[in-house]
Amino acid sequence: MSSLSLSLTRPPARAARRTAFGQIVRNEARLVRRQPTNMIGSIGLPVVLMIIFGEVPTLNRPATELGGLTGFDTYVPVIMVLGLTMLALLGLPGPLVSYRELGILRRLSTTPVPPSWLLAAQVVVQLGVALAGLLIVNVVSVAAFGAPAPKSPAGLALSCLLAIGGLFALGLLIAALAPTANSVNAIGRLAFIPLMFFAGLWLPRALMPAVLQQISNYTPLGAAVQAIQGSMQTGFPPVFGSAPLLVLAAYTLVFAFLARRFFRWE
Repeated sequence: MSSLSLSLTRPPARAARRTAFGQIVRNEARLVRRQPTNMIGSIGLPVVLMIIFGEVPTLNRPATELGGLTGFDTYVPVIMVLGLTMLALLGLPGPLVSYRELGILRRLSTTPVPPSWLLAAQVVVQLGVALAGLLIVNVVSVAAFGAPAPKSPAGLALSCLLAIGGLFALGLLIAALAPTANSVNAIGRLAFIPLMFFAGLWLPRALMPAVLQQISNYTPLGAAVQAIQGSMQTGFPPVFGSAPLLVLAAYTLVFAFLARRFFRWE
């Protein structure tokens, strides 16, 4: 048989790799649907909180201490970041550590499928969940509760992508360091409380003392809320000054480097 006929009967190696990776992504997506706990936490909980906050009359009145915004307006970015945080700290690292603990990653290393494909598939699936959650919160806040449409859609998209990058890289770092699946929950919950405090969940950032506001500006969640809030209320987030976009980009690079440095397959 000629080389030409061989090339016509055999799929290109690149196409075969894409097909195999696509199958892994579909398998991981099915597992997420069968165990929807993280989807409930990252999408259901933010929607429930938004409905509760939207129905509280005092949170729907402009407040001078919040710069003329309503309490609901200040909480929408916090709720968006809340969903991302739960997904990044619990939803992403949990399966990866379980796969390592059960020896699945080690067994994959003996097959033509690289273990890194399973990691990449998890990131793709969780990214889809994250984007769906952000879209739902934005649409519901505007359509159901009259929140203003984002002043800078491009700034909002960039802010959300950088927030996802920083938080997902943190989740991969937890996956690299956590010895067991049970420890993922402990580490995630310990990190969740202080991070969400500086995001403004319990006390809006505008009401924090100046020192705490400065600390918040340089935490991953505080910078994410600052960037998303600015995109929604004023315009494109500042590149210099407090520079929340640069802070998020820096966290993405640092956490990703550390995750790659310490991640082990077995």
